[in-house]
Amino acid sequence: MPTVGLFIPCYVDQLFPQVGLATLNLLEQLGQTVEFPTAQTCCGQPMANTGCLTEAEPFAKRFLQIFAPYDYIVAPSGSCVAMVRHHYDHLLHDDLQLEAVKAKTFELCEFLTDVLKVDKLPGRFPHRVGLHQSCHGLRELRLGSCSEVMGPRFSKVRQVLELIDGIQFTELQRPDECCGFGGTFAVSEEAVSCLMGEDRILDHEQAGTEVLTANDMSCLMHLDGILRRQNRVSGGGQRKPMRVLHVAEILAGSAT
Repeated sequence: MPTVGLFIPCYVDQLFPQVGLATLNLLEQLGQTVEFPTAQTCCGQPMANTGCLTEAEPFAKRFLQIFAPYDYIVAPSGSCVAMVRHHYDHLLHDDLQLEAVKAKTFELCEFLTDVLKVDKLPGRFPHRVGLHQSCHGLRELRLGSCSEVMGPRFSKVRQVLELIDGIQFTELQRPDECCGFGGTFAVSEEAVSCLMGEDRILDHEQAGTEVLTANDMSCLMHLDGILRRQNRVSGGGQRKPMRVLHVAEILAGSAT
C-alpha cells in the first residue's frame, strides 16, 4: 500500500490545525495510509518570496530529506506545493532527489482528481458556497482555467466539491481575481492588499455566498481577517453572515 506523507504548512499547523486534521481524516476515509512526519518545517516559501534565497535553501534541503521516502506527498495548500514543484530548482540545482520529489508532490484536490480519481464522496453540505481560486493554484499548478486564457473551463477544486450532496455554487463577477494576500505583499503593501481583499468580499456578497472556501488557507486567513474587521467596524449594525472554511473541512464532512 502506497504511503502518503502529509505536508502541513506552518501557518496551518500553528493557526488552523483543524484544516490539517480534516485533510488527514479525508485521506484516511479514502483508504490512504497517511503519515505525518513531525520533523517537518516550513517549505521556505516566505523567505524565497522576499528574495532571501540563501535563507530558504536549508528549508528546501530539509523538505527533501524528510519527504523523499514517501510514495506521495500531499498538502492542503497550492502555494506550498507550487514552491516545491516550481521554485526548488532555484535552490537545489544539483540534488538528485529533486525531480522525483517534485513529481510526487500534490495539492490535496489535485491528488483527489488526478491520482485517486475520486468520483464520489459521502456527506451533505446544503449551503451556497463561493469558491476563491488562489493565484498559485491557477497560474502555477493549473488547478483551474484562467479567465485570460482561451480554452475549456475547468476547476479541480470545484470538481471535488461537486461530489458533496446539497452544495450550491455562487457565480462571481471576477472568479479568478487575487485576494491581495501574496505573503509578505500583505505586509509591505498593506493598503493595496486590504483593498483587493475587500473587492473579493464584495463580489462574494453580491453573489450571495454563505460559505467562502478555497484550497489555500493563506488566502482564507486574509479574507477572514477582512470580514472580522468589517464586522467589528460595523459595531451594532448587521453582521455579515458569510463564514470561511477550507475546502478540506467541507470534503471531510467536518463542517456543517
